[in-house]
Amino acid sequence: MNRITQCLHGRGTVSSVLRQRHKAPAEVPSRYLAFSTTYKPVVFWNLTDQCNLSCTHCYSRSGPDSRTEGELSTAEALGLIDDLAAMGIPLILFSGGEPLLRTDIWDLARHATGKGIRTALSTNGTLITPEVAMRIKECGIAYVGISLDGATEETHDRFRNSPDAFRRTVAAFASCREAGLRCGVRVTLNRGNFNELEALVEHAVALGASRFCLYWLVPSGRGIGSYEQLQLGSREVTEALGLLYRKAKEIPADTMEFLTVDAPQDCIHLLASMEQENSPDLADARGLLASLHGGCSAGTRVANIDPRGNVYPCQFARLPEFLVGNIRDRPFSKLWSDSASPVLARFRDKQARFGGRCSDCRYRELCGGGCRVRAYAASGDFLAEDPFCYVPDLNPVIRDEGIQKQGRNRLTQGLG
Repeated sequence: MNRITQCLHGRGTVSSVLRQRHKAPAEVPSRYLAFSTTYKPVVFWNLTDQCNLSCTHCYSRSGPDSRTEGELSTAEALGLIDDLAAMGIPLILFSGGEPLLRTDIWDLARHATGKGIRTALSTNGTLITPEVAMRIKECGIAYVGISLDGATEETHDRFRNSPDAFRRTVAAFASCREAGLRCGVRVTLNRGNFNELEALVEHAVALGASRFCLYWLVPSGRGIGSYEQLQLGSREVTEALGLLYRKAKEIPADTMEFLTVDAPQDCIHLLASMEQENSPDLADARGLLASLHGGCSAGTRVANIDPRGNVYPCQFARLPEFLVGNIRDRPFSKLWSDSASPVLARFRDKQARFGGRCSDCRYRELCGGGCRVRAYAASGDFLAEDPFCYVPDLNPVIRDEGIQKQGRNRLTQGLG
């Protein structure tokens, strides 16, 4: 996760991070969890595979026809929350599918809140009415991330495969505001909505969103089928990062926070932009990013639990070869603390001998080799280079002449 706003205002953030770093996870404000030294993961919990939409780029394969057999029962889910609370998990993000289709979500959220765990919701927003927004607020959920994949009805509804998704999603922001809920925009940027990025930022501000979270495509779930068609290239990535940098400077930090997800190497572009402008916050931004000890949080600060209790390093790594275990066989706390886990060991090894451009890149200590899921999808090699890295193309200020560009592999090969 590349926290653009926090780095651009680094002088204020560093002192706050230092005050929070050694506190218990439950005591650390959510905006500082990425810099915590305790390594208690934020848990992305896919409560159900059911969804009222069937989105083209879904990292799962959720939809109206998704099967629910074998999903955790309410009793099992409550027991899982007890285990997460006992190990000091700071935050549970309820996701899906569409998590609001799980009828016991209110009981789960209240139970987590009662156990001292903060909770957030990741939703398509189409089911949030004023009444639902109040229920979300009353059960203790503090933040709602709402997916909005276009600044226009035509674009958003095309990705969501629903003729009125945009209207209902926009209405959800109003319902959340009226209920006093903090909410933010989540967008997966790709070739189909790239040209609407600036308009979408402006729309997010108008909707009252406090966060703008840009996701990059990862070949996962249903999204594998459209990955090559939709994935952006070097020019688009560089332009998008430049636009977010500019917007993060223009829009006050207390109005909207900007961040990107699924490409740790984004931080290199951020530092280059700050260096070009002689930013007074540059030194502190470097310190903040260095404190992450190698970019990607999968397997360390982030964990995923699927609807059937399977545990993975992150929500995009839901492949059999990346399965850590199942909470029905062994508690999450035991799975996550198992130093003998080969899967977790692979994701946690920031000094691994990466291949390709990653092998001799001087920025590796910052990005940790990018996204290992993309690398594996492209080549079948977990230690291969991340094909979505465009560091040599970003800016002469950070150009490393020792890095040679290589051809991209066919990302869907062998993943069908």
